[in-house]
Amino acid sequence: MTETSYKSLAPHYTFADTLEEQEAQLKVNPLLNRMIASRQAKAGDPHRPIYHYVNPENTLNDPNGLCFWQGRWHLFYQGYPPEDPRVHWGHAVSDDLIHWRDLPYAIYPDPEECCFSGSTLVEDDRVIAMYHGTQVGNMCAVSNDPLLLNWEKVTGQAVIPTLPQDGSPQEYTVFDPCIWKKGDYYYSLSCGMLPEGLTGKRVAVDFLFRSKDLATWEYLHPFTEDDRFTLVGDDGACPYFWPIGDRWILPFFSHMSGGQYLLGDYDTERDKFIVTSAGLFNFGASTPSGVHAPSATPDGEGGVIIIHNMNPGYPSEGWNQIMSLPRRVTLGQREDELKIEPAGDVESLRGEHVRIEETILPANEELVLGGVSGNAMELMLEIDAKDSPMVELNVLRSPNREEYTRISFFKDRGFRKHRDLPKEGALLASGLPAVPPFGSPRPVPAMQSIVSLDTSYSSTLADALSRPPETAPIVLEDDEPLRLRVFIDKSIVEIFANDQQCIAARVYPGRSDSLGVSLRAQGSEAVLKSLEAWQMSNIYE
Repeated sequence: MTETSYKSLAPHYTFADTLEEQEAQLKVNPLLNRMIASRQAKAGDPHRPIYHYVNPENTLNDPNGLCFWQGRWHLFYQGYPPEDPRVHWGHAVSDDLIHWRDLPYAIYPDPEECCFSGSTLVEDDRVIAMYHGTQVGNMCAVSNDPLLLNWEKVTGQAVIPTLPQDGSPQEYTVFDPCIWKKGDYYYSLSCGMLPEGLTGKRVAVDFLFRSKDLATWEYLHPFTEDDRFTLVGDDGACPYFWPIGDRWILPFFSHMSGGQYLLGDYDTERDKFIVTSAGLFNFGASTPSGVHAPSATPDGEGGVIIIHNMNPGYPSEGWNQIMSLPRRVTLGQREDELKIEPAGDVESLRGEHVRIEETILPANEELVLGGVSGNAMELMLEIDAKDSPMVELNVLRSPNREEYTRISFFKDRGFRKHRDLPKEGALLASGLPAVPPFGSPRPVPAMQSIVSLDTSYSSTLADALSRPPETAPIVLEDDEPLRLRVFIDKSIVEIFANDQQCIAARVYPGRSDSLGVSLRAQGSEAVLKSLEAWQMSNIYE
């Protein structure tokens, strides 16, 4: 019986080893010129973003292998060449994480059927990609040229086959991997599940492997310990494992409950990840129109850069998904809390500018902001909600409010948030009850506020799919105002709130006049301390 051939039908080129020669070859490369023409042909689509990355041709899926190599950021993604719409690794490069330039496909299938998700590890002299090759197992490939255009697969076969080759019992599953190095060994996680939850229900597990040469891998054990945060039924797809400050973070995607992360400590002697906290990147379903899988890499300054793909919610001709803005995640001031903010030189996109000074928002009256409008903007605003139970910001608003996207702030309307409680054992030793009695002093502000992104009225188009609001908690200190950075880009609205949360969703206004911005305070007045608005430039021009 002959083996199935999965050789790609997409054009594949070999490039020179110097940057000058590579740039000269790219100028006349037929595949890249085809991509440029495809991008130009799609530029008129009213829902196609102009400063979020979207691939040049056909559809895309998960981002993969985000990394920094020889002074440039590289983004890989699941791309589908038109003549062979199986998953290849698409490729783009950037000097600043914002202005992306397309490159030819990087990794092509064969012997695998498709090149699924994975990560990269940057060494002094090369970049290693580890990813899942469907039908065969987890693959390794290496590149060392200036633009990472040429890739060679280690052994030419799966380095962690789907099934053990020695006939031993299957203790693990082989799927999306990540890779890092400690001492003389490379380490890799392979995502999966085990029936170890209550009544034998499945729970997320990342299986740990190690290797000295990338070709031969030894299975060790499940990696995470003390994970009481993920849900029964979660899986740990698209894992990444990186240091963050003096801790470690493991972002991943669950097909049941979306993007999230585990935070904790790396026990390097036992090769175990001791989980101490967790958080979410999704605050609603990933489809339609939601945040999907992460790709993550260290930023070299103690933080981690994370980018997500965003699912579609409306049919588009010849393309579908896009990427979020890159996000920089760092340790917050309090233990087990993260800070999240836009990454890269997003300020370089700012053009025409409008500023509104302090303005009273009267109770129950919508204030439409004159001179502030657009569908590719950044808004930066500060609001004192005072005693108003809800303040809303509407964007992409049509003049008569037939379409609008609502961003709402509910002050002190979330769950209680206990922070800075004594360490394990100290609470009982102190004689304090587990929950302080009513009226007792609390160690920190105990009530969460809520930021919500509601796209229910974003579109009047019949095929635009609705979704429940994205709703995320933030905790404001006494007298701390709400601070928002809102990025609007044709079919995406992305909100960073007080450097604590980021929520995002795709939107599809059907009216060309859905450009307005308004504010409203419910119940009692609030104060807009300031608002700045910038028109954003097109990264593809």
